[in-house]
Amino acid sequence: MKTKEGLGLLGIVFFFLGALQCVSQSTASRPQEIASHAHQAQEFLKERRPDLAIPEFRAIVALDPNNVDARGNLGVLLFFQGDYPAAIPHLRAALKLRPTLWRMQALLGMAERRTGSSKSALADLEKAFPKLQEDKIQIEAGMELIEIHAGAGDLDKAAATVSALRSRYPTNVEVLYTSYRIYSDLAGEAMLSLSLVAPTSARMHQVMAHELEKHGDEQAAIRNYREALKLDPQLPGLHFELAEMLNASSLASEQREAETEYKAALAVNQFDERAEFRLGDISSRRGDVQEAYAHYSRAVQLQPNDAEANIGLAKVLMLMNQPDKAEPLLQRAVQLDPTSAAAHFRLSTLYRQAGRTADATRELEEYQKYKELKEKLRDIYHDMRVVPAKQEGEVTDVRQ
Repeated sequence: MKTKEGLGLLGIVFFFLGALQCVSQSTASRPQEIASHAHQAQEFLKERRPDLAIPEFRAIVALDPNNVDARGNLGVLLFFQGDYPAAIPHLRAALKLRPTLWRMQALLGMAERRTGSSKSALADLEKAFPKLQEDKIQIEAGMELIEIHAGAGDLDKAAATVSALRSRYPTNVEVLYTSYRIYSDLAGEAMLSLSLVAPTSARMHQVMAHELEKHGDEQAAIRNYREALKLDPQLPGLHFELAEMLNASSLASEQREAETEYKAALAVNQFDERAEFRLGDISSRRGDVQEAYAHYSRAVQLQPNDAEANIGLAKVLMLMNQPDKAEPLLQRAVQLDPTSAAAHFRLSTLYRQAGRTADATRELEEYQKYKELKEKLRDIYHDMRVVPAKQEGEVTDVRQ
């Protein structure tokens, strides 16, 4: 992994100490000469000539080996010049003189990794990573750590670093891509281990069903879910997952069977909020408003922070001519999931019926925006030959 240009020369002066603003306070034998070299180095850096600044810092180090600023800046410049073997001793010397230079320690770890010293690199990067504050250097250090852990086959530690990066940089493209790679590798490793440990178990059939479903082979997925249930009918979540497949089927017989499986899921776990929500959907589709209301209400009671359950209950309340009760549920759904096209659509309908034209228009615009976004995502998944996760509460028919 190459260090991003964003960590480059323009950031060097602020990057580490403001080193050129003054002469080091160490006991220099020739302070005037050191000041002259420091001033000249600063001028060269302003001219974007690190190649000329390097000899000036070397001269300062020769005069005063304990000048932490000169050591640090020389190490940094050599690092960005790609001369990692030469940078390492200066970075180490600066850290020995001032151990809390976390950004410099991160660069030291990167340089060590590039010269094959993985053990030292790991130690320095792990020590520096949690202390770093600047976004670019922390992301870069984190990426280096992830590669070291993944290269050593320690995916759990790689995933821990990924998690730390995602919590701070949830929209960073590189972090998201790396997350995808590491979590995919973890999933593959777990699936392989399961196939070796318990190749004929219910869980193995469940995993196979997941993979088949993801790649669009619904009937093969259903067969594996059924086989898993034969082996362990009380396995948590299994009835619900089979019900989801059946509910999405184009066969009327399988759609009818879905209701039975959702009820079986509740028999295994009476607190299965997702099964309650789906039963509410089924009741709503066949026009049983009271039964739908009971299921949706129970789902919201079990999980108040499920945006889709709030939408479902609001939908039924609107059918029951209780818009005042529906509105806060829809507002809550939007708060929980601002990208919910269904919530925005129903709010638009509610506001239009109440004569709130401006609010209705705003919500309709939000609905169109997120509807188009989800259609684009669906196209991407189609191109990848992958079936996207089912979205609850999507508005496919404005009469719903």
